[in-house]
Amino acid sequence: MSMRCLIVDDSARFLEAARALLERGGVRVVGVASTGAEALTRARELAPDVALVDLDLDGESGLDVAGLLADTVPAVILISTHSLEDFQELVADSPARGFLPKSALSARTIRDLLEP
Repeated sequence: MSMRCLIVDDSARFLEAARALLERGGVRVVGVASTGAEALTRARELAPDVALVDLDLDGESGLDVAGLLADTVPAVILISTHSLEDFQELVADSPARGFLPKSALSARTIRDLLEP
């Protein structure tokens, strides 16, 4: 069974590239969103296994969006162009399962992060 993923990012270009990359790796991208409200609606409609949420969503905090999604999506992973060192404490205190730099994003890194 393939993993079902929702990607939340305010960059249409990144959404397109991430979808192609993940689907080549066997992760089914069931939806995308660019705002917290849109992400919550999509998560309720599509029931993804994991949500990838950008830390900086054009005026919204990805940490806040992760909190909104935590009750609906089994696993939330925060993503960013910034390094984890910039946000380590905030990520650790969030309901997110972990963090991936966008440059390291792949189906394998998602699976590795979600393994128990």
